[in-house]
Parts: sequence; structure tokens; C-alpha cells
Amino acid sequence: MKNEYTDTDIAIVGYGPVGAILGLILARQGYRVQIFERWQSRYPLPRAVCIDHEMYRMLSAIGLRDALPSISHPGEVYRWMNAKWRELIAIDWSAESISGGSEVNFVHQPTLEAMFDEVVGRQMNITLNLGCEAIKISQDNCHAYVVLMDQENKKERTVRARYLIGADGANSIVRQAIGSGWEDKGFEADWLVVDILPNDGVKLNIPAAAQYCNPQRPTTIVPAGVKNGRYFRRWEFMRLPGEDRETLENKNRAWELLEPWVKPDQATMVRHKLYTFRSLIADTWRAGRLLIAGDAAHVMPPFMGQGMCAGLRDAWNLSWKLDLVLSHKADERLLDTYMEERRPHVSDVIDLSMYMGHIICIPDEAEATRRDEAFFNGTATPPPPFPSLSAGLIDNQHRNHNLAGQLSPHSIVRLSNTTGRFDDVTGAAGFKLILAEKASPLNPSQRKLLAQVNGSVWQLVSDVGQVLEQTQLAERDKKCIDFMHANSIAAMLIRPDFYIFGSCSSIDGIDDLLTRLIRTLQRNGVKIGDSKISTLENNKPNPVHF
Repeated sequence: MKNEYTDTDIAIVGYGPVGAILGLILARQGYRVQIFERWQSRYPLPRAVCIDHEMYRMLSAIGLRDALPSISHPGEVYRWMNAKWRELIAIDWSAESISGGSEVNFVHQPTLEAMFDEVVGRQMNITLNLGCEAIKISQDNCHAYVVLMDQENKKERTVRARYLIGADGANSIVRQAIGSGWEDKGFEADWLVVDILPNDGVKLNIPAAAQYCNPQRPTTIVPAGVKNGRYFRRWEFMRLPGEDRETLENKNRAWELLEPWVKPDQATMVRHKLYTFRSLIADTWRAGRLLIAGDAAHVMPPFMGQGMCAGLRDAWNLSWKLDLVLSHKADERLLDTYMEERRPHVSDVIDLSMYMGHIICIPDEAEATRRDEAFFNGTATPPPPFPSLSAGLIDNQHRNHNLAGQLSPHSIVRLSNTTGRFDDVTGAAGFKLILAEKASPLNPSQRKLLAQVNGSVWQLVSDVGQVLEQTQLAERDKKCIDFMHANSIAAMLIRPDFYIFGSCSSIDGIDDLLTRLIRTLQRNGVKIGDSKISTLENNKPNPVHF
């Protein structure tokens, strides 16, 4: 008997934020996407509470810019305080970021996901299958297969896809099918997470965003997003040594812990649940036509608010590379750069989150006193910097000198009579060569090299109201001009996901920079020449294909 399959380009197991955004991007690129979720509806309670500037830029670039302000709000200074409320560390999450806007924006995850649902529902290329549990994953040389169990009628069916991505959480069946194990980086702590919604008119006398590093009860106090103009708040309480899990998770006990800050007649408790915070990263992220992303690939402590951000970063990195492979502009070697780039990056993010976690997860008073003294006398080890890309499709030959792997600035620019963020004005697609304000135009040789990757070139000028040439951008805030001047570069080459491939200090270095890009792409399976790697033509913005 002949096997019967439902065919699709991409199958995604898991309909959390990562699965939704990956499916949305690929569908807008023109591919057929099927998403499978074992539950009949989304999990209704919040988990993540923030997105960073990079992911805010990404969500804006895929068409969500207008919706984001109504369901998010900028972060404030994130303070780490000792038991006497003396400041140990302060991280200014309200500061202007390289991506534009604040470093962090807080969100109410169910409200954010409702926005995703609305946009996903408008995509003709996406078929959303709720109540369908993946029970078996397999593949051959040409396809991936997922056997699904309909939770309502208990019938099985099989979907065949060109690629299958597991965004199905820490217990991922796709990761198991890949044969990937966990690397445990050694962090583990139990915390009670409590979300509350203050009653109308109630103003709580609490820090805007803080970690209260009190060994008697390490406590987190942070915003938890906004819904319909009302602001949620979150507390997290560390389980102390010997403390009973069931007792801590009791609702009455949760209100007792909240008592110093908020009382039952002031707010509604939205949820209270005990979580085990861990630090895990998958050994292997791809096997043939099977890939994993989000919590299926990594789990981290929440102290830097990077769990959901890291998963969305996976989706963003993978989507433009899958586009090149699915459209036959690259072979499967390109997909190997997904793990090559993302695993070291997320490993460093986990290390940063663990560093911050080790500051607060101290239930011993003597140890906490030693910690405090180290911060006050300046001998404490400072937190590691937020990571950039260290491998993959970047100009590693000159990485230490040309900004390769760093995020590019996102400024406000004017093109003719249109003013907006750089991505909106130029289009979010393709490789882009940015020329400094006083750099000379490209010569014929350089234009020929850029044409081989079908890239676009943009000249930055200060916005003094002059008439612009076709490829000139008048920069209103001078963010990019100042960035290039501060780093003594005449040109920089930006990837589709906003990372800098490389840069050069003079216009004469553009030939070598573009040549290195072409060789790097070819070495990783991208076809150069007649098979263009982007659908950008004549600098026309195209927000769909990369």
C-alpha cells in the first residue's frame, strides 16, 4: 500500500513564540509552513517578561513595528541590591541601544503571543494544527517526516516536509530524534514565580526592576508587561535549603512572601508556580533535515531576561539561511553555520545569566557578606560583556580589527521624502554595504563584486536638508556616522540579520572585503554569480526574501 503524506516545505513542532515567529518569517518568504502543537490552545499564563533591543528590531523588521508599542514598555534601571538595599550592580535597561530605543522592553507574554496569533492567522501559507502531538520523527535524503496524533479523535497522520524544526521545548521529541544530548553548565536553583495584577488605582511602593540579594530570601521584583493599559508585576522567591517544595508553592504561602510589597486587597494573583532554573545547551542542533531552536536547544536562568530572546534569535538566524537553501541559492552546507554561530553565542549568554544568578542565589549570610564586600571594594569579578558572533559567516580573517560579528547600528534616516528607521527605509532584506559620510563612491570593480551577491550600497550623509542621490541616506541621529567615525572605518558590510560581516578602514579595502564575503559564502555552500543570493534589485526594499 502506498504511503500517503501531506506535503509542506517546512514543518515546525511547537507553537510557542519561536515556532510562531519562524513560521511567520518563512511563510512571508513564500514557503508552505505547517505548525503542530500538542495543546488545543496556547498556555495562558506569562513566562518571559522582556525582549531586548535586537529582537525588538527583528520583530519590527518582519512587520510588527506598529503593533509593538501598544503591548510593551521600555525597561528601567535594573538594580542588584544587597540585604540593606545598597546597590551592587546597576544595568541601565532604559538606555538608548545600538538597535534604537531602549536596551530592553517588557512584555506580557500572553498578550505578545495574541499579537503573533493574529498575524499568523492572516498568513495563507501557514497551516496551524492545534491538538496535534508529534509522536514519531524520521527522515530520508529528500524529506523529513512527522507522525502526528490528533488529540481529539486519536487518529494518526504523517506530514512530509523539506525541513522539520523542533521548537518544542526542553523535552523536545525532535532533539531526541536528532540524537542530541544536553551539556549541563552546572546551574540549578528552585524559584517560586508569582505574577500579580494590581487593582485599578493601586500604586505599589516597589523598585522598578530589582534583584534583592538578601540571603534570608533572595527575591526578584520586575515588571511583567502590559495588557490593555494595565501593568503586571512579577516576584520570584528562591527556595531555601531544606524548604519543602509543596509548601512554598501554596497560594497562601505566596501571599505571605508578597506581604512586604503587596497585599491581597491590592491585587489579583495571576499565577504562582515553582520552577527549576537550569543551564543546558544541546550538543547537536542539526541532523540532516531536522533542526532545533529555542528551549529545544538551550535552557538558561532568567536573570538577564534572555530565554525567549535567545530562541527568537535562533529563528532569525535560521530563517534567512533556510530561505537560501529552499530557493536553491545555497546547498545544505549553509545550515551548518546555524549551530556554528548560535551555539557559542547562546553559551556565552548562559554564562552571563549564570554569573548574575550566582550573585543572588546565596542563602548563606557569611557568603553574602563576602560578596557585598567584594562589590563595594572593587575586587568582584565584573560581569562578562554581552556576546557577539565569534564564528560562521563573518570575516574571521580580520575579526579583531573590523567589527566582524558585532551588531550594526540602527539609525533614523531620510531617503528622498521618506523618514524612518534604516531597516524600514531600505528594506530588511539582503547584504548591505554602508559607506561612511565622506567615503568616495564605489568604483566599477567594487560594484561588480557587490553585484555578485546582489547586495545594495548606501552612502551616509548628515541630514542638513540637502537633495539626496538615489543611494544616499541622510542620517537624522548620526548614530551610524558616529559609530563608523569612532571605529575609524570607511565601509561596513551588514548581513541580513543585522550583524556586521566585516568592515574596512578605507574605500580601497572594499574590494578585499567583498572578495572575502564571496569566498566565505561559497565555502559555506552559497551559489554566487547567476544564482543570486537575494531578491533585492536596484536597492528596492523587499521585506520578504533575504
